[in-house]
Amino acid sequence: MGVVYKAEDMRLQRVVALKFLPEDLARDAERRQRLWREARAAAQVTHPNGCRLYDIAEEDGRLMLVMEFIEGESLAQRIAREPIPVRQTAQIMLGILSVLEAFHKSGIVHRDLKPDNILLAADGVKVLDFGVAKHVAADAGANPDAAVTAMTMPGEFLGTPRYASPEQFRGEAVDARSDIFSVGAIAFEMLTGKPPFRGNTFGEIAHSVLHVPPPALVGSPAIATMGRIVHRALAQLPQERYENAESMAEDVRAALLLEGIDTQAQAQALRRLIVLPFRLLRPSNEIQFLCYSLPEAISISLAELRNLTVRSSLAAARYESEVPDFQKIGKEAEVDVVLTGALLPVGEQLRLTTQLVEAPSGTLLWSHSSQATVRELLELHDDLVRRVVEALLPSLSAGEHEVLRQDRPANPTAYRLYLQANEAGRKWENLQEAMNLYEECLQLDPKYAAAWARLGRVRWLWDKYNFGSQEGLSAAENAFQRALALNPDLSLTHDLYTHLQVDQGRTLDALRRLLQRARVRPNDAELFSGLGHVSRYCGLLRLALIAHQEARRLDPQIATSVNHTYFMMGEYAKALEHSSGDYGYGEAMTLAMLGRQEEAVTALRKYELAKPWRLGQLYLTSLRALLEGNREESLEASGALMKATFRDPEGIYYLARQLSFLGAREEALETLQRAVEHGFFCYPAMVRDPWLDGLRGNEEFSRVVSRAHDLHREAQRVFVECGGETLLGTGRDAR
Repeated sequence: MGVVYKAEDMRLQRVVALKFLPEDLARDAERRQRLWREARAAAQVTHPNGCRLYDIAEEDGRLMLVMEFIEGESLAQRIAREPIPVRQTAQIMLGILSVLEAFHKSGIVHRDLKPDNILLAADGVKVLDFGVAKHVAADAGANPDAAVTAMTMPGEFLGTPRYASPEQFRGEAVDARSDIFSVGAIAFEMLTGKPPFRGNTFGEIAHSVLHVPPPALVGSPAIATMGRIVHRALAQLPQERYENAESMAEDVRAALLLEGIDTQAQAQALRRLIVLPFRLLRPSNEIQFLCYSLPEAISISLAELRNLTVRSSLAAARYESEVPDFQKIGKEAEVDVVLTGALLPVGEQLRLTTQLVEAPSGTLLWSHSSQATVRELLELHDDLVRRVVEALLPSLSAGEHEVLRQDRPANPTAYRLYLQANEAGRKWENLQEAMNLYEECLQLDPKYAAAWARLGRVRWLWDKYNFGSQEGLSAAENAFQRALALNPDLSLTHDLYTHLQVDQGRTLDALRRLLQRARVRPNDAELFSGLGHVSRYCGLLRLALIAHQEARRLDPQIATSVNHTYFMMGEYAKALEHSSGDYGYGEAMTLAMLGRQEEAVTALRKYELAKPWRLGQLYLTSLRALLEGNREESLEASGALMKATFRDPEGIYYLARQLSFLGAREEALETLQRAVEHGFFCYPAMVRDPWLDGLRGNEEFSRVVSRAHDLHREAQRVFVECGGETLLGTGRDAR
């Protein structure tokens, strides 16, 4: 809206910048008002990172601002050359946030932050052009929204679309958090060299901003932390962003202390891929198992690549029976690319047609048809992985190519058995069949690490919910150890191993392994989901929340146990909000803690009718009877649970608090001690849990809680020892 000249102030003998309205707009009342508004905003706040205003004058009816002249290049010019290293990016962000904090405290929102409006001068960062700024505090009382929107002409979009906040596109009120969004967009572009929201037209960019979250950033711990800062700043809802510029600056300053802040490697935006279940074009019992298991195997192979995040097969299964709607999949699964396929039996062979498609646009990247026998599935798998990699990651290193080849089965028949076992393992009633198929596969290829990992999972599940035997745990452990010995870096093994470790009471071992693993696999959503689970067992509740948030940042549809984390924190409303997917016990317990017993009982009766596995039924019955006041029935179900060999330390803790509530002190103390001994030592929950109040003051209770406290402190030590503070950029808060 302005024309800027370099000029000399003859009286004071200094170089200045003169900003005029263009001649054709010189007498436009709205444009003149904006120039006055910019002058008032600049005059109201003096800050070293802002451009100083010397005067406002009028010459021949044309307004002009007399401003500080600043030597330097724009941030847009700097980004155009190459991405900016993370330390320099952080320092530039701090300069921007510092001046924004000063303006925001005066009630001024910029509304048009962009790289073109930021100068990199010799004496620091300078934020320019407050021509569309708003003084949001003008009528802050009766109707603050009116003050925010009064100066905007109907149908006019003020700001620059690529850096504007969602509320600007929706015509809603803006406040300081709108500028925070813009800073997040600028930071993303500094780190990667590309804007976070794609599109060439206003409509395309608007759709991206409103519906397509930007991909996660990967690199060193410092880059990963900066990625989390950017992701929070770019949240769709203002209340999910930083409340103010200073709180964002605090996190940026913390990132400056992290490992990798001086790395020369730039942050990279993860390509996000989902491999949908293949459609079977003609019924065939012989190849039915490939519809799910082949795409899943391809997903697992591709997930080993550092700059590619692959949605889980569970997330992909949601679109199993649909004709692909790439706009819907792109929005819901937050992916850029979709691999689809169709299978057709042709005599003794099968024909596979696959397509790699961009989302949400539906642009076809490539289409390929191949024909093979069932014995040639391994070649099909390798060919598809290669084609995806060539399209998405053409500059893959030799080491990454080696990673793709590392866990390849030596025997085609073993691979077919592996896929058949994976299909069988999807259903509880087929676990025994899956176990047999994995064992047959491993007889043919005993060096196939993925098959050992899968066998370990199936052995653990089958034994846990049927026998709870030490022999079953040992057999599962042996399978996982074989997998780790063959390929210690296989993500599949690490992701599946976590729950077995905690069931064995080796919670601290699991915490140490997952923290160390996070350095190697910062884009593994399953790993962070597991870290959240284990951290809660250790009482590191803040870390558990951070791990959940990181898992959801990497994969918005991943299942986590964050509802139990909120429960242990005493934040029952949030626990209820996140309880979907629970088999019913967690939801009902949370309702009870909110004083909504009738709703809890109704929910429990509904879930009991669904007839879950026997031990799950006992948990539901014990809680429902307790809430109904039927003490004997609740104690009977609790007694059956205490006699079971079921290994679930957190489940045992829930049982202990129920027994305490019922006044069965001896049984409650015995059960609580068992929970701690088996690896659940969430000390903060034990301190605050009101259902344990009946045990407080008892010497045995004090000893048990003291033991939980000791283990909790050991977990804090492990967290620090493994570099958790640096790795996750959490400081002491995570502890």
